[in-house]
Amino acid sequence: MGTPQVSYGSVASRSETTKGKRSRSLGQQDLHEDIWCHIHSLLPIRDSARAASVSRTFLRSWRYRPNLILSEETLGLEQIACGEGDIARALTDKIDQILKNHSRTGVKTLELDIFGCRDLDTCYLDNWLQVAITPAIEKLTLSLPSKCQEGYSFPCSLLFGQNGGSIQYLHLTRCAFHPTVGIGCFRNLTELYLGYVRITGQELGCLLSNSLALMQLELKYCSEIICLKIPCMLEQLSSLTVSDCSMLQMIESQAPNLTTFDFEGDNLVQLSLQQSLQVNDVDMQCSEENFLCYAITKLPYMLPNLESLTLSSSSERVNTPMAPAKFLHLEYLEIYFDGDPSPGYDYLSLLSFLDASPVLETFVLRVHQFNLKFDSIFESASHLRQMPEHKHGNLKDFSIFGFCSAKSMVELTCHIIESATSLECITLDSVFDQEDDDDLGRCCLTSARKTGACWPLSDEMMLEAHKGLKAIERYIVGKIPSTVKLDVRRPCSQCHP
Repeated sequence: MGTPQVSYGSVASRSETTKGKRSRSLGQQDLHEDIWCHIHSLLPIRDSARAASVSRTFLRSWRYRPNLILSEETLGLEQIACGEGDIARALTDKIDQILKNHSRTGVKTLELDIFGCRDLDTCYLDNWLQVAITPAIEKLTLSLPSKCQEGYSFPCSLLFGQNGGSIQYLHLTRCAFHPTVGIGCFRNLTELYLGYVRITGQELGCLLSNSLALMQLELKYCSEIICLKIPCMLEQLSSLTVSDCSMLQMIESQAPNLTTFDFEGDNLVQLSLQQSLQVNDVDMQCSEENFLCYAITKLPYMLPNLESLTLSSSSERVNTPMAPAKFLHLEYLEIYFDGDPSPGYDYLSLLSFLDASPVLETFVLRVHQFNLKFDSIFESASHLRQMPEHKHGNLKDFSIFGFCSAKSMVELTCHIIESATSLECITLDSVFDQEDDDDLGRCCLTSARKTGACWPLSDEMMLEAHKGLKAIERYIVGKIPSTVKLDVRRPCSQCHP
């Protein structure tokens, strides 16, 4: 009886084949799980949490979900038929449970909107932030209740060491924020927003000096900043917005690549933009008297390379003077009267801005009429002033929103029609709208969607709107060249018959 021959090679081959099949099967399973996890991560957070209760794959995905956007809306609490306190408690409980389940999982994004939780116990906040702020965090947004503005201080100690190094976006609203010299390096921070935040200029300077990648800085209602200094080391900073910082007296920027500057405030501050050659887009709103005079006499020297300029004034008591220098590169100009100028204000004096802007292509004038006190064209139409020496060869688009029967406004319009040889389009709207959209009727504007109607107009405003239309028909329509498109906008026939 012969000895059976055993082929060890064939046995090994079958074993390897079986192992290979099992490996491929596990690999496919992992791939399928990765796909399901990706799909799960795209679900809204409320649906994501629900799905976690019916699938172990989704449960694992939920526990490691990196992006958490938590608010009444995303957690489905806004439609609960119960009292405000019950909603706040439900929101607190849900957020607390979610963040406890995500402890040590590497949250990348935390957006926490709990503005409605007026009775929030701030100890919850510290616990939640301790969970979220790890070396993995990239985006942190906190919108806190009003009481936190005075009674809650952001725990800056959580940002020491490596924890702040990964943050790219930091958005804080209604709290105190006191970074110190020992704070960590925000080497990846590109966008910083502070709204209703108690922080001093020196503390903000500590933060900025450690944020060399910063590209956008926005400060709103930060009432403890007196002097804002932007160091020259912020070479990536391109956009600076400062709004309603009531104690602010000075803005000094040495950022070499700043291109966009927005300012809003009751009073003018001292501006020192030493490296301002790159600034080409400016929006300034100021309640200080005769702000347009300041703008036309100072800005050409401070910001010589402006291409777009928006100015909002609420108190013009004198006519706009001639400019001592020119905006040599200005292509877009928008002037907004957010309040009645003096009854004797001469809109024709705005030609000073056009004369100072030799390459201007678009001029937009918005006039929010309140008291309607001015010299009407129908009361003194005997003589319309002409300015033949003023030419505007590059102007293509001219608009007035809130067109009225003021004689000087009619004179301004007639002059531009006659002197702007490249004019293509004129828009005259007899009603001032907060927003305008060429493709939408007034009732469809964003500002009117909540009520389904246009903004209400007083009888006096309605009467003036029709006077403005009559002035357009009598004094302007006949002067329009055939090459120029005239768009005359009337009050809404549905809401203001």
